[in-house]
Amino acid sequence: MTEVASAGGALAGFRVVDLTRVLGGPYCTQILSDHGADVIKIEPPQGDEVRDWGPPFKDGLSAYFAGVNRNKRSMGLDLRSEQGREILFRLLEDADVMIDNFKPGSLENWGIGYDDVLAKRFPKLIYCSITGFGADGPFGGFPGYDAVAQALSGQISVNGAPDSGPTRIGIPMIDLATGLYAAIGILMAAEERRRSGKGQRINTCLFDTGVALLHPQAANYFMSGQPPALTGNSHPNISPYDQYQTGDGRIFLGIGNDRQFRLLCEELGRPELAQDPRFLHNPERVENRAALNALLTEAMADRSAEDISVALLAKGAPAGAVLTIPQVMEHPHTHHRDMVVEIDEYRGTGIPVKLSRTPGQARHKPPLYGSSTRQVLQELGYDDAIIDAMIEAGAAHVERTKPPS
Repeated sequence: MTEVASAGGALAGFRVVDLTRVLGGPYCTQILSDHGADVIKIEPPQGDEVRDWGPPFKDGLSAYFAGVNRNKRSMGLDLRSEQGREILFRLLEDADVMIDNFKPGSLENWGIGYDDVLAKRFPKLIYCSITGFGADGPFGGFPGYDAVAQALSGQISVNGAPDSGPTRIGIPMIDLATGLYAAIGILMAAEERRRSGKGQRINTCLFDTGVALLHPQAANYFMSGQPPALTGNSHPNISPYDQYQTGDGRIFLGIGNDRQFRLLCEELGRPELAQDPRFLHNPERVENRAALNALLTEAMADRSAEDISVALLAKGAPAGAVLTIPQVMEHPHTHHRDMVVEIDEYRGTGIPVKLSRTPGQARHKPPLYGSSTRQVLQELGYDDAIIDAMIEAGAAHVERTKPPS
């Protein structure tokens, strides 16, 4: 066993054959690898295309690739070749999970479809597929990227202000959340397999994730029949739940009940607002949102966003100064929570799921392309001469090839 394969963690001994690229799939498998799974990242001869998504670049890696591929081993493999597929089959003999985000039908075209081949040959295998829109239906088989899924699932339509119009969410939330759903599905299937002894197929797609995340907008629509309107930073159901200008920056107030509103008014030196009939309870505050926002902005005009935030949080009222990414990464609470990790020159975000006995760990930097090809083939029992022949024939790769022009 290699150091990666034998690492501790809740998923130690769990082997994942990772055929994914770009974001949703790699984010899923990094979650698993952070918690001890041996993730073997199978890359095509040209490599995962996000290796080229930059700048910035450092030590042969793009930041985009580095952000979602630590703790993995990279193996270059051409699944279009018969020998490449045989190597994959040998890997799957000892694998718990195979995950890909190919367009529907790709595996079938290569003779390695789940129903026809994999499920019969590896009945305990958990197979997870991530696609843009699923394999069937009006959009079935269409390619999907995060922003396209944001548009078609309604996410963009509810993000933005009336003056800005609908706006793409700055973080690729659908890609990331699909990766999370995939990881949850894999763990569900693993638990069910513990009882049944059988693997199964997991199907996740960006479109479904985008629709599933439409809360509370979808719930509001189902109940009222009215399409949601753009509200900018405001919450459609709660007030004050908005972003405000202070004397030295911006703050977000997330006031969800009357007690918190009273604490806010006291902190701002305007306790009488909590007794104003226009603002007594949340429905009244939502109805009189504009008047309330004007009064709150006036009360914070000569205050510090950070001071207000800390004071309110200490009292139990949610509020946060709007921090920049550099400020977040240097914030003492970020470091207290181990949410920045460092391995040599690599820096990344930390592990949000904290397990008491088997904590996750950032053990290894994101891999260079094909850096573990020889190692994995040796573990599968191939001798050096055969490995050299595989590389010479183009079935296995230790360096990226240029895409055809």
